[in-house]
Amino acid sequence: MAPPRRNLLAKERFAFAFGGSKTQSYHDPASRGPGSHTIRTLAWNPTGQLIATGSADRTLRIWNPERAAVRYSTELRGHTAGIEKVVFNPVRDSELASCSTDGTVRVWDVRSKACVSRLDVGGEAFTLSWSADGRELVVGRKDDTLIPISVRSPSSPNITTDGATNGTSSQSANTRNTPAASYTILESHPQSVQTNATTFSHHIPSTSAPDLYLFATTGEGSVKIMSYPSFDVLHTLHAHTSACLSLALAPTGRYLAIGGSDALISLWDTTDWICKRTVSSNNGGAVRGVSWSFDGRFICGACDEAGCGGSGLEIFHAESGESVYTVPTTGGSNAGIPAVAWHPSRYWLAYSTTADGPGSAGAGGLKIVGPAGGSL
Repeated sequence: MAPPRRNLLAKERFAFAFGGSKTQSYHDPASRGPGSHTIRTLAWNPTGQLIATGSADRTLRIWNPERAAVRYSTELRGHTAGIEKVVFNPVRDSELASCSTDGTVRVWDVRSKACVSRLDVGGEAFTLSWSADGRELVVGRKDDTLIPISVRSPSSPNITTDGATNGTSSQSANTRNTPAASYTILESHPQSVQTNATTFSHHIPSTSAPDLYLFATTGEGSVKIMSYPSFDVLHTLHAHTSACLSLALAPTGRYLAIGGSDALISLWDTTDWICKRTVSSNNGGAVRGVSWSFDGRFICGACDEAGCGGSGLEIFHAESGESVYTVPTTGGSNAGIPAVAWHPSRYWLAYSTTADGPGSAGAGGLKIVGPAGGSL
């Protein structure tokens, strides 16, 4: 894997440098034609050596970004319905969590392909967030219920070889020397409004500051800032005139980006919780995902509506709000971009495309700008 990029790109140089990067396509054999294999969710592992994709056809795959051939990837099997969200443990680069409308959350060891924990969350799960210290997971169900999961690693190995069970973990023979973590479902927290997405603050709990902050978007156009684990609402941001669908905290912690059904991304200063600016793609459409570059300077949004990706994926400079580059997409005029994810330490950008309906130019799938070569 190439080392992390050390030099930061200035806004004025971004288009020239990033525009010289090549886009690599990753073909999944599960993709049999337009609309058959919509990738809904993407996640890089903490080192950026792997990227996970979760699809509507329940395909869950781990890719090596520098080797696009499917033979270098790993398929993780177990979910019985579409994958809605994947996220890597921030402190364990081979531990992945996934949630599905099959009502389960599964935790995987991607090295051994083993499902180390299967948790039944009692309903269709579609959002998932992992705390910065890797000790807390929060699952969101489609009935607007948030469910915390406690993650604990024992001090000594817990050697088991049986199948995973609800609320507990197990290990494969390939990982017997690694202490197994335990995953415990805690008391659920029904929400009084439509709740669409969550993310944790970057805070690491300490004796003097034991609580975390959890952000949650709502269908009323607001974002709730809650104390975790109590789920008490500390503050409410009245962010958009219609539903807030997605959010992401900048790696620097300076801004919270909120994507709405009004086609806007609003950027909020986390020191005073004032909206500093909004950005919007020329393609319009509801913003169902947002992602920050590793340096917190650049941002882009995902929109799965037909036409949102037809003229490219627009990248914005966060500090000025200017559009600095548009990634050419190949999905055709009816293409959508369901998911985007910047690399954790390089100016590499992963995104997925759909290609439904007349004028589509292929089956869509995973694309990554950067690994195939260029000036970055």
